[in-house]
Amino acid sequence: MTDAGFSSLVWPAAPAELSLSSDEVHVWRALLSPRPEELPRLEATLAPDEISRAARFVFQRDRESFVAARGILRELLGAYLGQPPAALKFDSGPRGKPALKDCAPWMRFNLAHSHGMALYAFAKGREVGVDIELLRHDFGGMEVAERFFSPREVAALRALPPGLRVDGFFTCWTKKEAYVKASGVGLEIPLDSFDVSLSAAASEELCGPGNVNWTLHSFRPAARYVAALAGEGRGWRFRGFEWTPVL
Repeated sequence: MTDAGFSSLVWPAAPAELSLSSDEVHVWRALLSPRPEELPRLEATLAPDEISRAARFVFQRDRESFVAARGILRELLGAYLGQPPAALKFDSGPRGKPALKDCAPWMRFNLAHSHGMALYAFAKGREVGVDIELLRHDFGGMEVAERFFSPREVAALRALPPGLRVDGFFTCWTKKEAYVKASGVGLEIPLDSFDVSLSAAASEELCGPGNVNWTLHSFRPAARYVAALAGEGRGWRFRGFEWTPVL
């Protein structure tokens, strides 16, 4: 699939049987507003610590969004691994990146959500990161860029016509966040220490610490949203799917 094809990616429903090859990255799109009858089923798959985290949210909408995000993650992982979602146990790496515990050491995954929409990335033996943002025209992007973007990125953002700066900012931001999440080292990589393109149509390659190669893709998961996917290595393929509630 070409970069342009990924930017206009369609989101079919899942196939009857899920399989993930080592040269693929799967990206799932999900709305975090399941029907009221779906929420108890998703919540029943959560671990006690996840239920405790959900209970700490002040607003019911935020609590339900968290339950949906974690429940859908468990459901998708369970479908890939052939295991009950409630049986899955999570661990975290030295810098907090989530991972599965005691099973499927080859499975890599990442989750991002923004304003009611979530993206999930899955890969086999390949680190991945994903980020999504709602396009907000009331957001002070230039001020944030001057603080966190590299000098080259700030200059590129300033050079854009005013009407394109919001898109340019969020395209840059999601690429940076996806890469940082995929690398697993968090803010140990300062956001202004590497450059990415502000072009949503570009597929890019980065060379990270330890001479590890990364590929970045930018895309629009839905109207008014910008997203980016970062994957370890080069030449991998990707497929997009739409999560749908169990009827």
